[in-house]
Amino acid sequence: MVHVRTAKPEEIDALLAILDAAILETDRDAVRQSGSDGRTLVAVEDGRVLGAAVTLPAERGVRLDAIAVRKRRQGQGIGTALVERLIDRHGRVVAEFDERVRPFYESLGFEIRERESGRYHGVRTV
Repeated sequence: MVHVRTAKPEEIDALLAILDAAILETDRDAVRQSGSDGRTLVAVEDGRVLGAAVTLPAERGVRLDAIAVRKRRQGQGIGTALVERLIDRHGRVVAEFDERVRPFYESLGFEIRERESGRYHGVRTV
């Protein structure tokens, strides 16, 4: 069974590997800092990190900086569980994303607006 919790410092390398595999542009130092500050969540099963959500502080709630799930485990509700836990903890989650992941955010009830850049801005509150 998958369990979502705050990332432990010793899990940062596994978390970075998941983000790298998803080809997400992330600042490795910021991810390490986020992990040590308790702002990163991981989805774990049998001691193995399956997914991660890295956040940054926002005016209200948090900004989702990166979210990724191991390729073989996508479509199993792990990303949803990560976002739901963020919403439970912070009350408001903001995300910037591109067209290919828009259906994911729509399925979670985010209010979505298209930006001039062609990217999307989504907000979900409790």
